[in-house]
Amino acid sequence: MTNVSLFKQDGTKNGDVELNADIFGIEPNNDVVFEAVVMQRASMRQGTHAVKNRSAVRGGGRKPWRQKGTGRARQGSIRSPQWRGGGIVFGPTPRSYAYSIPKKMRRLALKSVLSQKVLDESLVVVDEFKFETPKTKDFAQSLGNLNVDKKALLVLEEDNESAVLAARNLSNVRIVEPEGINVLDIMNSDKLVITQKALSQVEEALA
Repeated sequence: MTNVSLFKQDGTKNGDVELNADIFGIEPNNDVVFEAVVMQRASMRQGTHAVKNRSAVRGGGRKPWRQKGTGRARQGSIRSPQWRGGGIVFGPTPRSYAYSIPKKMRRLALKSVLSQKVLDESLVVVDEFKFETPKTKDFAQSLGNLNVDKKALLVLEEDNESAVLAARNLSNVRIVEPEGINVLDIMNSDKLVITQKALSQVEEALA
């Protein structure tokens, strides 16, 4: 097992918490992490690019001149691709760039980035975030107490609405629930802040 410090939201230490070494203590596999990041970024592409082919361009319903006798090349439409204003040949059409990698690879990539956070000492485990009234100022103060001053990924258990409301206006914080944790968000964060309850849910899902 791997041990890390457990903090209260006021920044004081509240003992240690044991992490599952099969999830937070493996040797990171950078190749699999790369594949997972590329897959996620590809899935985020809109794929709404489009051009008009000759059937979609307006006009061109009449043959511009007769087939024979003019001395010019035969033409069937002024909207053929070789004409100015004509349709585009082999242009991009709307499509989805999403694809998937095997489930075992996805899980290994997630375990790898979680283990890397432990190695970098960038994992902050908090016993709970609890606020009487959801105020952004109070949550920002809690992050300051925890020495989290850069980009942070905040993993909260379900139904912690007060913490979500308090943190959602912070520009340097991204909030996810345990089932929404992913490789790209973890890679893009300087600190991974997770509550003890959410940590148990993540370990249960990846065990």
